[in-house]
Amino acid sequence: MIVELAPGFLTWDEVDPARHAFDSASVEQTVHSLGPARCVPTRPDVPFADPEMSTWSRGEAQSWADAMSYALVQHYGGWTVGWRWSHDEGDFDGGPLGNWCCPRDSITMPEETLAQVEAALLEWREWLEYLAGSFETYPLDPADIEDQRILWERAARKVILQVVNRTGYGSGWHGHCHQVLTWFLNRWGVAPDVAAGLVDEAIGGRFHSWTGPDTVIVDAVAEQLALSLQPADDRTRADAPTQDHLQRWLAIRQSVPWQEIPDSGKDGPVVPLRDGAAEDIRAFDGAIDPARAQGLLSALELLRTDAARGARLDFALLSSWQQHLLGAPQPPRFRTSPAFAKGGRERYRNSLAVHRRSGRW
Repeated sequence: MIVELAPGFLTWDEVDPARHAFDSASVEQTVHSLGPARCVPTRPDVPFADPEMSTWSRGEAQSWADAMSYALVQHYGGWTVGWRWSHDEGDFDGGPLGNWCCPRDSITMPEETLAQVEAALLEWREWLEYLAGSFETYPLDPADIEDQRILWERAARKVILQVVNRTGYGSGWHGHCHQVLTWFLNRWGVAPDVAAGLVDEAIGGRFHSWTGPDTVIVDAVAEQLALSLQPADDRTRADAPTQDHLQRWLAIRQSVPWQEIPDSGKDGPVVPLRDGAAEDIRAFDGAIDPARAQGLLSALELLRTDAARGARLDFALLSSWQQHLLGAPQPPRFRTSPAFAKGGRERYRNSLAVHRRSGRW
């Protein structure tokens, strides 16, 4: 039997407390009965900076911790490997636990060490049970996504904040946040590989070590995750049918009853209370890639200047805006083949051909 000791690879089915019985009262007795408990190494009495300490930590101590993980998995199941997932730069980066750090710091005298193993295992189980209860706050159904998107968004936002609080947003905290969001989607029927892809796209590099996400970023990630869900996401990516999202967008635009929108009674354009486009670029794209955000803002400014002077909207004009967005040395050519996004789940046909057929050019 091969045991993967890295907790980041666990799926929700593997850790769901409802699927794995556990008696917290017998943890001490169980841990002491395991083979590694009879041969706990003793930390050498040398300064942490001494090379001997490093050799011991990476060798004997690391091997013992791995052996204990293996023994716990053999007894309880694979869900237990998270007992070493400590805050910050411990055995595994960015975890939710405070009762274990790493072999160098956590392995001391035998009884003290075993007590820390027991405390860390109980803490890990408590966290899993807490998450399971949190996931049940909103009864969600992938088949009813269109009517429940606000619930999915609220639940996702809650999950993010819970992980931020639990990990203290230290080193690598976003890895566990990615995992817990994937668990959350999987709990409510989204296929594991689809869930992981959706979470990766929603986060989009906006979470960083040692930095707690601000409200705007948390809301944006939760909203994007909720909006990206589709009723067919309970299937695997290979099973999901290919859709033309450009054609879908054109159909939705045509369905809007623009003629029924009441006239404000004023001449000229409506003056907005805030520049929503620029704010969205700074908050959303700026958190992912500042250079990309600057390109978007430059393109937006040029677009507005061209609109104010009454420039003719043609491909050359669109290409000039796109040049700023891409930071390209010259205006890019329009594509002549289909484009794909979000790991291939979205397909966009040749934009030139679609627009010509729609009579919009």
